[in-house]
Amino acid sequence: MKVIFLQDVKGKGKKGEIKEVPTGYAQNFLLKKNLAKEASNQAIGELKGKQKAEEKLQAELLAEAKATKKALEDEKTVLQFTEKVGPDGRTFGSITTKKISEALKNQFNITIDKRHIQLDHPIRAIGLIEVPVKLHKEVSAEIKLKIVDA
Repeated sequence: MKVIFLQDVKGKGKKGEIKEVPTGYAQNFLLKKNLAKEASNQAIGELKGKQKAEEKLQAELLAEAKATKKALEDEKTVLQFTEKVGPDGRTFGSITTKKISEALKNQFNITIDKRHIQLDHPIRAIGLIEVPVKLHKEVSAEIKLKIVDA
């Protein structure tokens, strides 16, 4: 019996795959637990439509990430932070991913989720700093920060 997997089934198939499985296994396990559905012509057509829509969505997300990368790599895109600095040269406040994300939105109207900014620890130094950001699984960029004394 041909089935379309609705979820990953270890050792049998991944979500969206069409495979031939024993009829008893399909009827008594896969279909009962909603892990798969019978591969009729209509169901196969629906699956192909969903796959095309998903590919289109992924292409749009990739194009958006590339556009954001281009905007970030522009020489004019340097985030400006003014922080008070103590006698040891460290800032009193720290610059976190949240602050970076909000400043990008306010200064350049670029929206990046704070979870995509790869910062090991909050920044507490002054100067020019480049922070890596993962925009898409295939696209990475760097945000340039300029931290100056208040």
